[in-house]
Amino acid sequence: MDWLNVVWDLSRFNKRVVSVICDIIFIAVSFYGAYWTRLGSAPPFHVESIHYVLIVSTIITVMVFRYLGLYRAVLRYLTFHILAVVCGGTIISAVSLAFFAFYFDAPIPRSVPIIYAAFLCISCGGVRLSVRSLFNQSCQSAKVPVLIYGAGTAGRQLAVALRSSDTHKVVAFIDEDRTLRSTVILGLNVHLADDAARLTEKYGVKQILLAVPSASRAKRKQIIDSLVHLSAEVLTVPNMKDIVEGRAKIDELKDVDIDDLLGRDPVEPQKALMEKNIRDKVVMVTGAGGSIGSELCRQIVKLGAKKLILFDVSEFALYNIDRELRATILEESIQVEVVPLIGSVQRINRLSVIMKSFCVQTVYHAAAYKHVPLVEFNVVEGVRNNVFGTYYAAKAASDAGVESFVLISTDKAVRPTNVMGTTKRMAELALQAMAESEKAKEKKGTTFSMVRFGNVLGSSGSVIPLFKKQIEKGGPVTVTHPDIIRYFMTIPEAAQLVIQAGAMARGGDVFVLDMGEPVKIVDLAQNLIKLSGLEVKDERNLDGDIEIQYSGLRPGEKLYEELLIGSEVELTEHERIMTANERFLPLRECQELLGELDSACHNFDHEEIRRILLSAPTDFSPTDGIGDLVWKQSAKSQKIVRLKKSAS
Repeated sequence: MDWLNVVWDLSRFNKRVVSVICDIIFIAVSFYGAYWTRLGSAPPFHVESIHYVLIVSTIITVMVFRYLGLYRAVLRYLTFHILAVVCGGTIISAVSLAFFAFYFDAPIPRSVPIIYAAFLCISCGGVRLSVRSLFNQSCQSAKVPVLIYGAGTAGRQLAVALRSSDTHKVVAFIDEDRTLRSTVILGLNVHLADDAARLTEKYGVKQILLAVPSASRAKRKQIIDSLVHLSAEVLTVPNMKDIVEGRAKIDELKDVDIDDLLGRDPVEPQKALMEKNIRDKVVMVTGAGGSIGSELCRQIVKLGAKKLILFDVSEFALYNIDRELRATILEESIQVEVVPLIGSVQRINRLSVIMKSFCVQTVYHAAAYKHVPLVEFNVVEGVRNNVFGTYYAAKAASDAGVESFVLISTDKAVRPTNVMGTTKRMAELALQAMAESEKAKEKKGTTFSMVRFGNVLGSSGSVIPLFKKQIEKGGPVTVTHPDIIRYFMTIPEAAQLVIQAGAMARGGDVFVLDMGEPVKIVDLAQNLIKLSGLEVKDERNLDGDIEIQYSGLRPGEKLYEELLIGSEVELTEHERIMTANERFLPLRECQELLGELDSACHNFDHEEIRRILLSAPTDFSPTDGIGDLVWKQSAKSQKIVRLKKSAS
């Protein structure tokens, strides 16, 4: 096929010259072939009129082909539309042949132009389509062979889009619809989904493209589970809504969403609950630049808030969410005022002045330190931010007459084994005490509630982005323990449920979100490796691509998380939100406990802090000793000083 490369490498002008020369040859061969087919012999050479007819017809035919754009067409991109052009030119050529045969009184039978037209059409059109086919075949070896899962509208659009791709070659469709079995769509065979393994091995398929954008997450998880064991990488096309609205293209392939691995379909939010504490109200979000805080802000803006107060201690995080929200407001013509404010929840005066100045009506308290090992290493700051930050925000809300205050809590607050979880449970106790105090007021006070849930996908502390980066680098993928499990939820769903739970609060409520089934982290890591078209390297497969290494549980980390302290749980009007009845401290006792904790933090007395946290009704059961890095260094320095003194 080396001679083909010579043709492909010709300049555009030279290719047109070759096309004209070939067409002249085809015209001559078609004419003599038609004459011989009709009379059984070649036209007599001495009859000049026959040659005049052929020469004039050739000139006219080439001019007609040129006018119709036949020589401007790029061979590699030819479609069957070219046959219409060739047929039109051929008819004109045959008519000119008949006309000039009559004009020159040439001895040409009247049926010859008809036979000539058939021969010319087949030769000119057929050869061009054959050349295109040869070119496509010569490029196939460099393309990635792919299967398209789904022979519906999205699958067909994807196949059409990939026809002109320089990187992908579609070898077949696979679909669950048995009525499509053995049919041919767009020149591609349709096979049942059960044949995926056989087709992958037969064609050396490198990628399987999921073209089922309208399928539910549960259905996509079922499909992914049936493909995850194959050696091919699994990619998806964008959601059909994004395609229709122009936000994405059908051939914008992407990795399988981790949401699809969980197979959890979100429940349609209840509009009345979503809007109750937000529409036409002044809303404040603390920790507005964080994972949950920023998503709350995105949804609050679209729910018709009158004013949104963004509060965060991080200037960069605040800048990012403020810029994003302003772009959304401008793009979607939303009428809401966004107020970005820098500040720490540890400064009660700052919180109080803000809430009173802007007449805040709803507060979503998402500001917290949530990374378990980091809080273990920075105990005092963890306690200050998570416990006192929540208490100060709640007191400021009560003093400012805020209508609703919602704390974003965590499943790590249930029977905690680490400082982070314990501080979040302490924050819950403080809020429950405040709620009981508010109920005792004659005038309706602030409605305090808290929403407890597990890990959210894509958050700053999520393992998923870490796993993907490790896979891209060739591994290894690090998992803390082979038996560790976690609950997962998407950030948008978590934010929606938080808003709806806050709307149902009566005061002191502990809302627990239905997180679905817990996920084994090692299974998640294995699926991500396999969906990338790679194999897990272990004792059973030493030739695998990515190894999973176990780093051991981090300080304060549990194998599993819980959502309920007790067994008393009640259903609510939302199917994925429950409310728990849990013990709490009266406000006076809680304040005494917080006073002791404040004094211990002020003196950096970590032994006292640990004692207070253990004595509080938090069910704190630490798995490690005090891990504060400053305390450890201080103890080490004091030991060195004592040794030096004793040596001297």
